[in-house]
Amino acid sequence: MNDQKVKGMIGLAVRARQAAAGSDACRILIRSGECGVLLIDSGTADNTRKKAEEMCERTGTPRRILPEGLIEAATGKSNMILGIRKGSFAEQILKESMNEE
Repeated sequence: MNDQKVKGMIGLAVRARQAAAGSDACRILIRSGECGVLLIDSGTADNTRKKAEEMCERTGTPRRILPEGLIEAATGKSNMILGIRKGSFAEQILKESMNEE
């Protein structure tokens, strides 16, 4: 996985308002069917991570667990989950992080 490219794509998605940050916002995005990929910081609390992964499994939403601090470096917010809306940002992030899964 190319961390710099993923970090850049996350930053662009946030600035383009194509991302939802936090558990509640991600849950809404996933339930609406608009989530292209759910990004989970590896430093996220176990319970939060488990709930997010279960929701992704139920809905078929792709997810990626990123190295701790990568989302923080891109957004300025630590230990969180981030939902990226369907579209080119989500596709690029999935493509760049494909080798990890």
